[in-house]
Amino acid sequence: MSRNYLINSIYRATEGEGIQLGTPQVFVRFQGCAIGCINCDSMDTWAFEGEKMALIDVWDKIWSESLEGKIKRVSITGGDPLHPSHEPQVLELVKYLKERGWYINIEAAGTRVVDSIFDNIDFISFDFKTPSTGVKTRIQNLVKLISQYPNKYQIKSVIADKVDFDATVEAYNSVMAQLDLESTQPVPWVLTPCYETHEDFPMERFTQVQDMNISAGSMFRVIGQQHKWIYGAEKKRV
Repeated sequence: MSRNYLINSIYRATEGEGIQLGTPQVFVRFQGCAIGCINCDSMDTWAFEGEKMALIDVWDKIWSESLEGKIKRVSITGGDPLHPSHEPQVLELVKYLKERGWYINIEAAGTRVVDSIFDNIDFISFDFKTPSTGVKTRIQNLVKLISQYPNKYQIKSVIADKVDFDATVEAYNSVMAQLDLESTQPVPWVLTPCYETHEDFPMERFTQVQDMNISAGSMFRVIGQQHKWIYGAEKKRV
């Protein structure tokens, strides 16, 4: 069996951010990302090099970390699991897990909507990249995601300052206009206050993001990164 899965780590942890906050699951973190967010907290996952595993070895590690199936939920993350070089392996893994009745979430960077994978999973966490990341998200990607995958996604934005917040509001309004949605049809869009690895809990930034959201009409949910509160911003695999 070929060893073609480039894996950073496979570990059990509780979801630390977004609307599934607090949910135990097994994280499968792919190694390799070409997106290049300035404020990325996982730069060790960027290089397309490292340990390669066969599908059966990936499964054995998932099974072990899941306490032999007590936690039948997997979050596929990275790196960038939707990079074209990872796509065949991710699709193979998704189908393998679904055949065994597992719930699957994917952490998507917002650069691509990959129908072959998204059609087969249970939940999509999709980024809208704010100016502080140095990366841009195409509005059409958000429109396509919302149109094709209702009730199985969230959009996340990391907010460092008012520039990030204003860019997110602009994107939200653009999406709502293109989809002709009313404010009574809320989009599950989460604001995550930026939490740098070198700083203590960013209380002031957190309250500012909450206040900006309320002042703008409360169109978003503000959810912090719980794992960083508990373990510190530099701790990995939590």
